[in-house]
Amino acid sequence: MKISEIFYSIQGEGRLTGVPSVFIRTFGCNLKCKWCDTIYEKWYSDWQDIPIDRIINSINKYPTKYVAITGGEPMLSEEIQELTCSLASLGKHITIETSGTIPPRGGLKCSLASISPKLSNSIPDNPELAKLHNQKRINIDYIREWIDKYEYQLKFVICDENDIIEIQNIISNIKRKIPPEKILLMPEGIVNNNKQGNYIVEFCKKHGYSYCNRLHIDLFGNKRGT
Repeated sequence: MKISEIFYSIQGEGRLTGVPSVFIRTFGCNLKCKWCDTIYEKWYSDWQDIPIDRIINSINKYPTKYVAITGGEPMLSEEIQELTCSLASLGKHITIETSGTIPPRGGLKCSLASISPKLSNSIPDNPELAKLHNQKRINIDYIREWIDKYEYQLKFVICDENDIIEIQNIISNIKRKIPPEKILLMPEGIVNNNKQGNYIVEFCKKHGYSYCNRLHIDLFGNKRGT
């Protein structure tokens, strides 16, 4: 399985913020977000081919049941189903962090689907990359599949106030009864930006959405292994 890194830290985003977790970062992504903060794991050959049993052995030494499979886009991996089944057999809580552009396959095990649909603020400046990215960045049918099959949270990266309208349109198009607290709004950036967060907080208060901080950035800065 192509792995960029495996590390032990605390969950910095979402409903499990602050929970000690092992992170398995897979290599590769089908999108080209302009503000991507893990560019190393998809643009360069910075990965190792690690067998599933070695991945399991490497996480078992840590005193937590929480495992987050992230990327890039972990659903690109052909071994994702085997990995999640192995983790589930050990009683692990499995978070899969996905853009929702690839459907869940077969017997995939997932305790929490952290679905992050990419807004138009993610479109890269390069016209050729922008066209490819824009064709893939939102797939409402696949998002519905994730929501229908698993416990979930919907996490949106916010760059400015105009993003709010786009988020509401996406939520409306999903056509599911989504509890507002499962909708997470997160300021974009690799540094703490309290000023940007102010209008997001007010919007969360108005609609019952959850404000999503990036605790790992506050604690450790923008660096790998955190």
